[in-house]
Amino acid sequence: MIAMQEELNQFERSEVWELAPRPSNQSVIGTRWVFRNKIDENGIIVRNKARLVAQGFNQEKGIDYEETFAPVVRLEAIRMLLAFACFKDFVLYQMYVKNAFLNGFINEEVYVEQPPGFQSFNFPNHVFKLKRALYGLKQAPRAWYERLSKFLLKMVLKWEKLTQLFS
Repeated sequence: MIAMQEELNQFERSEVWELAPRPSNQSVIGTRWVFRNKIDENGIIVRNKARLVAQGFNQEKGIDYEETFAPVVRLEAIRMLLAFACFKDFVLYQMYVKNAFLNGFINEEVYVEQPPGFQSFNFPNHVFKLKRALYGLKQAPRAWYERLSKFLLKMVLKWEKLTQLFS
């Protein structure tokens, strides 16, 4: 229960959704909980993890979304990045983004059911209208990739302006 509440608190902090009346002209996607145990190097459970996911397999192309996207990194790109970082004496850091897909904004109007076990007592027939992507949605990878790539391009442009100023 604590892990599920943590997940929903993260949704609230990120403003993932808003409670709305059930639309009559639009499909509503179900949600479900996925549970995992985090274990340490000795095999001891150190944390329980709960993730709320949309049942995106119910989405229909052309109705609920336009295209799917799977960001994939080629091994050659990683090798090139590492070689360039070594050549320029850059320091590289690995980054783990908790709830990464929640950072992607979606353009389509998407509604999901209230999470199982956490339905509103005041509005039991309402659904959530998504403002951000949710794991399991067909749009989620594209939304996250678009936001990340825009940020990185903006950082590159700032870097180029700084190097021009000091050269």
